[in-house]
This record gives sequence, structure tokens and C-alpha cells, in this order.
Amino acid sequence: MLDVVQAPERIVLFRPRTILQILALLLAVGIVLWLLWIARHVLTWVVISLFLAIALNPFVEWLQRHGVRRRGVAAGVAYIVALAAVGGLAAAFVPPIVDQVNAFSHQVPHYVEQLTHGRGRLGFLETKYHVVEKVRHAIQTGGVKRILSAGGVAFAVTRSIISAVAATVTIVFMTFFMLLEGPAWMERLYGMLPEHSQPRWRRMGHDIYRTVGGYVSGNLAISVIAGVSSGLLLFALSVPYAVALGLVVAVLDLIPLAGATLAAIVVVLVALGAKGVTTAIIVAVFFVVYQQLENHLLQPLVYGKTVQLSPLAVLIAVLIGAEVAGILGALGAIPIAGAIQVVIVDWQRARRAGIVEPVTAPDTG
Repeated sequence: MLDVVQAPERIVLFRPRTILQILALLLAVGIVLWLLWIARHVLTWVVISLFLAIALNPFVEWLQRHGVRRRGVAAGVAYIVALAAVGGLAAAFVPPIVDQVNAFSHQVPHYVEQLTHGRGRLGFLETKYHVVEKVRHAIQTGGVKRILSAGGVAFAVTRSIISAVAATVTIVFMTFFMLLEGPAWMERLYGMLPEHSQPRWRRMGHDIYRTVGGYVSGNLAISVIAGVSSGLLLFALSVPYAVALGLVVAVLDLIPLAGATLAAIVVVLVALGAKGVTTAIIVAVFFVVYQQLENHLLQPLVYGKTVQLSPLAVLIAVLIGAEVAGILGALGAIPIAGAIQVVIVDWQRARRAGIVEPVTAPDTG
């Protein structure tokens, strides 16, 4: 009978110092995550400012190449031009938008009366779906009353206004300082790296900047084209609130994938209620055709070689970004995914180079 030899038991011992280091590391990670959660609104402002600075930086560099040598002067000129452009657009579009919103508010009682009695172009919402009864039931159950309490609304509106003003002022100054000091900060970061690895990280940083900058500027340009073209169509069809709806299309078109569809639904519904079925069909056909042109012509032409992501990668990135941070996450998902792709491609390139390069024996003299 053979004796079975049992393997000796292996005992893993952890030093108290190692355990304390692990606990300290977990505590530090927890504190960092807690601080990030507390400062999430400030981080949102930082991300918005970073995107705006990246969008304006090509103009600053163009000014530096064409006579304005100093970075501070070029950043100031670019910032003044950008503020003047925004102010001009606001002066041109805000009065019509205010007038159209006021006109729409005056028409709301008429629409409500038609809806309540099941008449007009919106009457089908009552006759088929009984929308009025559902709204009345919500009011009677107190859900709407709790939401629309006077004190709650006043406090919420006041807080929203203060937050919006603080966010706008902070973003304005932060964007300017990023434009002014961005290259110096990047040089400091590169200087902290080993000298032999600095060229690789500089190349990677340039590729990430080109990817993110190309997406931001391209997305803004495409959104402007979408808003202007849809606004001109609505104006030609005599659809009311054409300027306001064009602005809605431009803003929603910033959201990847779903934004243009949401804008099309809103505009088609307004056209249906204001002008009838024929106009709504024309608007719907326009959005279908425009989406094809945007996806197959404008995006490849505007983005070029800056953002090379597959449609599946774009969809996954947008879904994850929207789930994590809502609309802002959806907006930042594609440039972040593009930056990650740049890092992965560089790592693969370095890995292949390390495998291919011959290993020479050290010189023993």
C-alpha cells in the first residue's frame, strides 16, 4: 500500500505595515471619490471650460502664426472676438425668441380650450388618449400641487438663477485662463516626466488634443448648420416660432446620436399643430434627408481624420456617458473615447516597437 505524500501547507503572512498601507490606500481612494462627488458641479464647469478653450485654441494659434506673437495678446483677441460673436448672436436672436415665446404663451389658452373639447389639430390627444382627464387626475391626487407649491417654485427658481449666473461667470473666466496658461501647464507636466519618454508623451498629447479639438469644433459647426438650415426651412414654410425652433435644433444636435431625432420630433409636432399634416410631412422628410447628409457627408468632411471611432464604439460611449453624467456625459463621451483610443494605439505601437527592435548584448569592452 502506497503512502500518499501530502504537500506542505503554504502559509501567506502579511506584515502589519503592508496591511496598514492597503488600508491607507483604500481610505485615500474613498476620500478622493467623496471629494469628487462633492465637487461634481465644479468639475462640470471645468469640463465645459476645457471644451470651450479647446474650441478657441486653434484661433489663438492662428493669430500667433499671423503676427500676434505673444500668447496673452492672442488669447485676449480671440476671447474678445468670441464674446462679440456670442453677443451679436444674442442681440440678433434673443428678441425674436422672446417675441415668439410670448406669442406662443398667448396661444396656449386657445390650444388648451381646443384640447379640452377635443377640437382642432390637437383634439385627437383628448379624443383618443384622454390627456385632459389624466392631467386632472394628477392634479387631484396632489402630485402637481406638491411640485408647484409657491414657496418651492420661488426657492427653486431663485437657486437656479443664482447657480446659472455663478456657473456662467466661472466658466467665462476659467475658459480665458485655460486659453492663457494651457500650454505652460502642459509644459510643466511634460517636464515632470523622464527626458527619454517626453517625446512619446508629447506626441500622445498632441494626438489627444487633435482628437478632442476636432470633435468639439466639428460638433459646433455641424450643430450651427443644422439649426440654420432647419430654421430657414421653417421660415419658408411659414411655421411659427421658426427662430426659436432653429435654436432648439442647434442645441439638441450637439447631443450625439439621439439629439437630432429629439429635435426632429419636437419640430414636427409643432409643425403639425400649427400648419397641418402636409407641412409636418415636409418637415419630417427634410430631417430624414438632412440626417443622411449629416451622417454620410458633413461628419466625415468636418471631423476628417481627427475622430476615428467605429459606430459601435460611439454608441457604447454615448450610452455610458449619458448614464454616468446625463447630457454632459453624452457630449463628452466621444472625445473621451477618442482620447482612450489614442492611448491604446500608442501603447500598441510602443509594444510592437519593443518586440521588433533587436536586443543587443551589452558592450563588455
